[in-house]
Parts: sequence; C-alpha cells; structure tokens
Amino acid sequence: MAGTRAAIRYAKAVLSLATDKQSADAVNGDMQAIANAISDNKELGEALKNEVVKAEVKKTILLQAFPNSNTITKELFNVLLENKRMELVEQVATQYSKLYNIQIGQESAVVTTAIPMTNDIEMKVLAKIKDLTNKAVTVKNVIDEDILGGFILRIGDVEYNASIQNNLNKLKREFSLN
Repeated sequence: MAGTRAAIRYAKAVLSLATDKQSADAVNGDMQAIANAISDNKELGEALKNEVVKAEVKKTILLQAFPNSNTITKELFNVLLENKRMELVEQVATQYSKLYNIQIGQESAVVTTAIPMTNDIEMKVLAKIKDLTNKAVTVKNVIDEDILGGFILRIGDVEYNASIQNNLNKLKREFSLN
C-alpha cells in the first residue's frame, strides 16, 4: 500500500511538470509503453523488482529499453534512482496514465464478456457509456468464459454486473435463504 501511495505522488509530480512543459501527452505515451513493456516482459519486471540488481543497472536497463523517451521521463528515472525507488517505475507509469486520463476527461471502461464483442455491440456499449458519463470513454473487452453470458461493465469504481453467472448466484442465495 505504501508503494502505491508513493507511486501516486511521483505520478502527480511528473504529470504536473509535464503539463507545465506542455509534454503531458508525450510523457503519457512513454508511461503507457513502460507499463505495457514491464507487464508483458516477465524478465524486465523481475529485473526491476530484484533487490540484488543495483539501481544504476536498473536505470541503464530502462534507458536502453526506452531510448526515445521524453526528457521528463528520463528525469523520472533519475529521481527514482536518487530516492532508491526504482522498483516503483511500473506503478508510477500506471498511475500517471490514470491521472492523465482524468485530467483530459477520458474514462476507461472494461467490459467482461463470455465471447469477444462485435464492433456493433462495442459501438452500442460506447454510446450507452457516453450517455452515462458524459466523458470520452475507451472500452477494453476482457473475455471470461466463467460468466457464461451477459456482461460485466466496470467504469472507474462503478461496476454493473449483468452476467448470467451473477444471476445464478443471486438465485442460489435466494433459495438457500428460504
């Protein structure tokens, strides 16, 4: 939990600096690339979290992995190195993107379905979400066959569960109470 709070503080500071220098969008691109690379590459993530690997080596790895990063992003690496917090780089990158999206008024929604959504259904979901939030929304479709059918919609902290699995669980609870 303390790591998450620290990551949020670093992300807020970087966003503030990037906004002042009118580079928030470019830095967001860097942060998304960093977060995706670390989550997709197990070895990179382990190297950055490994306490045996020296912080200077971690910084070198990041600079080699992201050579075209914005100056602000590279400066973040230096600050994390100085403060002995290199293990937070993925969390900072993730938090930065969340804060950036809030700043520009963009919301992200996750729709969990049993099968992939068609483009037609995705457009209908986007339209409905736009009506509910009045914000620009991006939709990510997650496939989970355990929900059997229907969907689970999560926008920020709000979740709407219209899955068949959820309805079956409600029925099961009702029958067990009687």
